[in-house]
Amino acid sequence: MSAVCGPGVEAVTRGLGFDCHDVSPVASIRSPWDLANWTMPLLELLVVGGAIFALVHAVRRYRAGDPVNLALWCASLVYLFVTEPPLYFPEWFGLDTLYGFIFAHNQFTVQFMADRLPLYIVAFYPMISQVAYELVRSLGIFQRRSVLAGSVTVAFACQVFYEVFDQLGPQLKWWAWNTDNHIVNHPAMASVPMTSMLLFASVSMAAMTFLVVRLTGGPAADGGPRRGWSLVLRVLVAGVLTPPTMAIAGIPSSLFGGNSPNITGQAWSLGIELALVWLAGGWIVVSQLRARDRGPDEPLPAFVRFYPVLYLGGMAVFWISALPAYLTAHDGITTDRTPIGSGPYALACFIGSGLLLAALYRRDRTRRMAPAGI
Repeated sequence: MSAVCGPGVEAVTRGLGFDCHDVSPVASIRSPWDLANWTMPLLELLVVGGAIFALVHAVRRYRAGDPVNLALWCASLVYLFVTEPPLYFPEWFGLDTLYGFIFAHNQFTVQFMADRLPLYIVAFYPMISQVAYELVRSLGIFQRRSVLAGSVTVAFACQVFYEVFDQLGPQLKWWAWNTDNHIVNHPAMASVPMTSMLLFASVSMAAMTFLVVRLTGGPAADGGPRRGWSLVLRVLVAGVLTPPTMAIAGIPSSLFGGNSPNITGQAWSLGIELALVWLAGGWIVVSQLRARDRGPDEPLPAFVRFYPVLYLGGMAVFWISALPAYLTAHDGITTDRTPIGSGPYALACFIGSGLLLAALYRRDRTRRMAPAGI
């Protein structure tokens, strides 16, 4: 039995409908119509298209003299390739006793690394980081307030946009968590580990945004925007330094770990940190909207005007399709033997993300209606 397909991996992937022994070690391509369900090729289109849209937007801002968007887009990929391989193959990095086997993705149209890494996941990182950053930047928070305040708001924006996806994936077999892993995957909110909700959906993106803005947002030695190797090196540093911040944020819950972990204590610790993300991010947004000086008076870019609402609309369609099975689930398991996420939390995230967009559109409408010179 190879380390790539040990007993735990084999059990999880068979639950998803494929055999982890029968995969290509480097890359694989399959027909989108042969995937496990109809939502999967649409999810790929939504996410990969969003990443491309975000890249076009980032390049435009780079050419206009602001390298932050492009740096964040690229740093997201650096962060991806630093964190994902150890998660998929912990035994290769000597982490199997520390983390164990955590989860496996289903088979999508384009897949890498023994079918562990779908192309859409590669695209998801720069897409979601760009959505959160652009929402916060367009609200004027980075300009009017500190980089730290802007990054905290990014944590909130990422949480509400990411979790409408994260709470649905296991039910639709986009991926499956290894429920036998009690080191990382417990405690959980319904089927989703709370460490994933906090560390991956908020802390990592906030920390990466803070590092990117600090390292690339200031002027170069000649007074102009950073370009060339100086920008490349700073992007690499930001991406590599992001994972340690997740470990720091995980210290409070780790105090309840050990050989006999206190799951209740860990749940309370992670829950309090999640609540702080909501409270701090929401307070910063509200105070920004109430301020007289709201930051840059510029038109909304096409990316932030159109893509976030398209993303939420796509997720809403997926949730509606999954709702009948969700409502008839017994003990958190549907008739298709898939675990459900937390519907109430996903609904709260839909509301939170919708309110963020409403605030953004309201601010843009106010700007357009204001008399010239005001």
